[in-house]
Amino acid sequence: MTATSHPAPPPFVRLGPPVPQTPLVIAVPHAGRHYPAQIEADRAVAHRILEDLEDRYADRLVIPAVEAGAVAIVATHARGWIDLNRGEEDAYGPDAAAASPRARAGLGLVPSRIAGRPLWRRFPDEAEMRARIEALHTVYHQAVAEALAAAKAEHGMALLVDCHSMPPLGRPGRAAPRIVIGDRHGITAGAAVAEAAEAVCRRHGLPVARNAPYAGAFTIQHHGRPAEDIHAVQVEMDRTLYLRDGLREPSGAMEGMAAFFAELCWEAVDSLAGLPQARAAE
Repeated sequence: MTATSHPAPPPFVRLGPPVPQTPLVIAVPHAGRHYPAQIEADRAVAHRILEDLEDRYADRLVIPAVEAGAVAIVATHARGWIDLNRGEEDAYGPDAAAASPRARAGLGLVPSRIAGRPLWRRFPDEAEMRARIEALHTVYHQAVAEALAAAKAEHGMALLVDCHSMPPLGRPGRAAPRIVIGDRHGITAGAAVAEAAEAVCRRHGLPVARNAPYAGAFTIQHHGRPAEDIHAVQVEMDRTLYLRDGLREPSGAMEGMAAFFAELCWEAVDSLAGLPQARAAE
């Protein structure tokens, strides 16, 4: 989808029942395909390069889980416009003195480069960045927080699965992971959650890794509070598992991968039953 002058969509789409039927909430921050018209004036690369930042069609991977009762919060705007899996500390440009390590690497709140190539003729100034944060970032994460609070209120615990896709990981001499489960090295979820997710991967013959090279970023770090019965993990899936050659369009494997993702989510939800609840310890 190219940049458009059409009215902008809402910041996110909420899928699933109004009242949570299960503890499961899914976040999809990087599958947005709306490119505001300003991108055309600002970009220094072909539009196709900006699309490489997307978790292409990851929003379709959550459909079976939603149909089974999960709530999903799906971002609508492209990652090139704002990265909802970054915090406000990542808002500075790569050359700013206050830039975070992610921003210096080109992967801040607004990505500034990919594969060493500058993305923009002009990086958004402070006022523009603040406008994007208030219009998109703040309301998206408020929606995630509200969904988790509602799930916990109904079920005593809640699980956030942050859904992502990744480029193929090449590891010479060893099998590359096709799935990476991140829990910030045990900080954002009980160990049983990642273990359950990994067991599903192994059952399907998919090489899996935990926290390497993706341990999870702002979304699970911000929302995951195991001590308060809200657990959060990030799931990265190799794009070649569900996209055609060229990684632009869904392949015939999309339906099967969506079913796999749902299975992983529900096994992770089931693992919550074996975890101690904070309220029981009070």
